[in-house]
Amino acid sequence: MEITVTGHHVDITPPLRAYVNDKMQRISRHFDHVIAMNVILTVEKHQNLAEATLHTAGKSLFANASDLDMYAAIDDLVDKLDKQVRRPKERLRDHQVSRDALESSFG
Repeated sequence: MEITVTGHHVDITPPLRAYVNDKMQRISRHFDHVIAMNVILTVEKHQNLAEATLHTAGKSLFANASDLDMYAAIDDLVDKLDKQVRRPKERLRDHQVSRDALESSFG
């Protein structure tokens, strides 16, 4: 997975880049079909914004988050992306469980 980190009005320091890379590895644990990820970190007035676009084989996912602290904004961003990635897998599992329960009740 290729992760591109860019900054608008903020310098991307090596610790910040490493933090983003470590947190984004959490996404690849749940979903291994990620082709590339673009992360943009922005500072506007006193608000830190983090946004990411996740490119997969079938579609692209987008999320953004803001906070007073850049690291907290990145954490919120990863939580939102993780939720988007897990949702289809959970729906598939829930449908299979309900189908199996229905089949077992009719014997």
